[in-house]
Amino acid sequence: MTKIVPGRQTVVKNERFVVFLIGARVNKWWLLPISLPVLLKFQKMTKELLANPESGLLATQDLGLGGTVQYWKSEEHLRRYAQDKSQTHEPVWRTFMKKLFKPAAVGVWHETYLIDPGHHECIYSNMPRFGLGKVGPLVEAKAALSTAQGRLDFRPST
Repeated sequence: MTKIVPGRQTVVKNERFVVFLIGARVNKWWLLPISLPVLLKFQKMTKELLANPESGLLATQDLGLGGTVQYWKSEEHLRRYAQDKSQTHEPVWRTFMKKLFKPAAVGVWHETYLIDPGHHECIYSNMPRFGLGKVGPLVEAKAALSTAQGRLDFRPST
């Protein structure tokens, strides 16, 4: 069973980080036999990244069917992984473009957000580590951090 962190927690980050949303959807189910091997590589990429702390991937949060949130140390780390021919992503991307793009068998999407210190807020009440809470550090959401506005107005000391 997943360990619950009791009470109300938030995350205060003193450094910039990246939130990367990524997902895919099957557009033509009859092309699933050629789509599935490529789609299954997403799991391999995540395992590859999490096994290497130097990759810059801090944590992931599955959104269910077709989407994941990734938390990265920096945009440079994200870009470096995406372009590295020795890692899983780049050859899988080439295969996707060659086999699945033109027939529109699969759609892929992603969004990248650069988050400066003090420009985010989150709350976790009696939850296991989830989302940005996996990255942390978790701190008790009290005093100035007890409300969403307080968390958005809060500027961490450096």
